[in-house]
Amino acid sequence: MNEVLTKSTVLVLNRNWQAIGVKTPLEAFSMIATGAATALDIETDGNIRPVTWKEWLTLPVRDGDNAIGTVSGLVRVPSVLVLARYDKVPKKRPKFGVRGIWERDGGVCQYTGRKLRPHEGNIDHVVPLSRGGPTSWENCVLADKRVNSRKGSKLPEEAGLKLLRRPAVPRELPVTQLIRNTHQVPEWEMFLTK
Repeated sequence: MNEVLTKSTVLVLNRNWQAIGVKTPLEAFSMIATGAATALDIETDGNIRPVTWKEWLTLPVRDGDNAIGTVSGLVRVPSVLVLARYDKVPKKRPKFGVRGIWERDGGVCQYTGRKLRPHEGNIDHVVPLSRGGPTSWENCVLADKRVNSRKGSKLPEEAGLKLLRRPAVPRELPVTQLIRNTHQVPEWEMFLTK
């Protein structure tokens, strides 16, 4: 199978043109072909035009476009599609893990208040694992590696540290705020929140 169909991503907008997710090109083609969505033909001058499947098949492939080969010739892979009927913006809680804790804590050490670069921080268990502390939103914080190393298996107060704020489960956010343009697709920028 063509790598473009599985490796690249297509931004999905609800019918109000709000970003709500990403799909593979294979999924996007299926949605456009069945009428569940229309593709956006985004010109370099900023002109945007919704396009149905029948017309999409006739569009020329431009320099820089991903395309797949078919028996009828090359077909451009859309970068953005708009759903025909869905108008909601689903909410989602950030996924628990290193990235989720970094985002919840804003990249700030929860003991010193210092903004950290990626290589300077790690995750600290407020109540250490060795003392029965769980690996959970409520017990994990972002910490400067040096501070975390100094804290070791002590409680914060035993190490002379104080938390800036008590760790908690982050609230649900509109999925629009969680979508990242990891492939640096220029056409996505106008639809994603900063």
